[in-house]
Amino acid sequence: MPTAGTETDVAAWRALLLAQSTALKAIEADLAAAGLVPLTWYDVLLELNAAPGRRLRMQRLADRVVLSRTRVSRLVDELGGAGLVERLPDPDDGRACFARITPAGRAALRRAAPAYLRGIAEHFTRHLDEREKQTLVTALTRVVAAHQPLLEPALPSPRRPGW
Repeated sequence: MPTAGTETDVAAWRALLLAQSTALKAIEADLAAAGLVPLTWYDVLLELNAAPGRRLRMQRLADRVVLSRTRVSRLVDELGGAGLVERLPDPDDGRACFARITPAGRAALRRAAPAYLRGIAEHFTRHLDEREKQTLVTALTRVVAAHQPLLEPALPSPRRPGW
């Protein structure tokens, strides 16, 4: 059983949360300033675009998005209202439905991708050297893998939209 909360444990956890929060806020501000889709919408569009058939069952989408798991249904409704996503009935399960990215959604994703990738570089990776980046990948992938039965799928490799 791991020991509970040394100062270093708490400092590492706090630094991770603060780094994520500040980088996400800065990237969100960059996207808003450029008149692009919000970061939470980008996250959903990215997952749908990368999925087989560019669609996912709603529960699977909720499991895959990183930024707003509790709001996925509402996000899909918002994206649907903007014409970027559509809901489709699941022919195998009348209680379930799919979310599918539309051509307009793919276009919005393509427009936002350069600003999103610039934001990652500007607000996160430029502050780290290559060794530190690789250490983060290794360490955080190990944390995700330890929780794999709870978190499906595993930490993806660097995601770039598939056009």
